Parts: sequence; C-alpha cells; structure tokens
Amino acid sequence: MESAMDYEHKAKVVGDCLLSYKRDDSGWKVCKKSNDVAVSWRPSSEFPGNVYKGEGIVIGSPEKVWECLKPVPNGLRVKWDNNVKRFELLEQITEDISICRTVTPSAAMGIIAPRDFVDVILVKQYEDGSISSNATNVTHPGCPPQSGYVRGFNHRCGCICVPIAGEPNKTQVFSFFQTDLGGLLPRSVVDSFFPSSMAEFYSNLAKAVKSLKDL
Repeated sequence: MESAMDYEHKAKVVGDCLLSYKRDDSGWKVCKKSNDVAVSWRPSSEFPGNVYKGEGIVIGSPEKVWECLKPVPNGLRVKWDNNVKRFELLEQITEDISICRTVTPSAAMGIIAPRDFVDVILVKQYEDGSISSNATNVTHPGCPPQSGYVRGFNHRCGCICVPIAGEPNKTQVFSFFQTDLGGLLPRSVVDSFFPSSMAEFYSNLAKAVKSLKDL
C-alpha cells in the first residue's frame, strides 16, 4: 500500500525525468514525421519496451493548449483524444498531485482490448511559462483491476507545453509515452500503434485548440 508521501515522491521524480528526456537528444530515432509533428523512440530504461517522444508546434496560446490537455475529470481531453474514453479522479493528494484512472477504448481494429491505467499525476509550472503533466503507474486501494479491462501500466510519461518567444499564438508541445499495455499483445502491434496514435494525438489536439473560443 503506497502512502501519500510515496505518491508525491514518485510524481516529482517523473517531473525531473521528463525534463531530462526533453533535454537529452541522444539515441532518439525518428519513426514518423509530418509537417506538424516528429515522433521518435529509443529503448526504455523502465521496462522492456520503448519510450516515444512527440514534438510539434500547435497553433494556439499555451493557455489554450493546456486547457485541452489538462488532466481533470470532465475536462476537454476525453472529447478530442481518441485514446481517452474516461478519466476519473480517485484521490487528490496535494493541490497539484492527484491519483487518476484513465480508461482507453479498444484500438488497432479491436486487436487491443479496452484498458485502464491508474497513475499519480503531477501538474507543474515553470518560470519560463511552461506547464506540464507528469504521470506514472501506482496502485490505489480505490481501484483494483476490474473485469472488462486489461490493466496497463504507464511508465514515466506526460506532456510539456512550452511558450515560443515572440509567438504568443503558438505552443511547442512535447509528449512522452512509455506504456506497458499489458495482456499478450504481439510486439509488432505495439510498435506500430504508438507512432501512429501519437501523430493522431497532435492533429486532434490542434483541431481541439482551434475550436476553442478565445480564453
């Protein structure tokens, strides 16, 4: 059973880790590239899979982009992100740290069954105006594995929204995913799913930001 202090510590470690992923350019191999986004990968040090990095510019202020991304129940993310069907708050640990359950729909033409994930999430703001969500898997007594869902495990992951100097209506968005989907999925299915779903994540995010009324 993890304590509130354990959760806080885990969350803060993720925040530091994602910043190091953002700064460290070594070893990343580009696997998908378009005008809007580059997706690259390298072997994960957390589990026997890959960590994926997305990097793109979204038209919209950091405030608008964050409004679409922020990890809150009844937020906008469940409306535009095809990989998030439901998002539930299990426990608020501090003002900026929470335990949440994310439910994902089936994917890859039904090969990937519905999943759920339980994570500690830290929202962090930086002096340069950047804002990030940082998550990793935890156990929580309020949410044991449930029938109908394969329990997956997010290793250190999240998004960072970075303001662009002199371009108040543009935001640089970094995203990091390293997810153990659980179950007995062929590696080839997992390796093809993430790059395409991350590219789709950026195009759907851009549309969602564009459709927001001015904040």
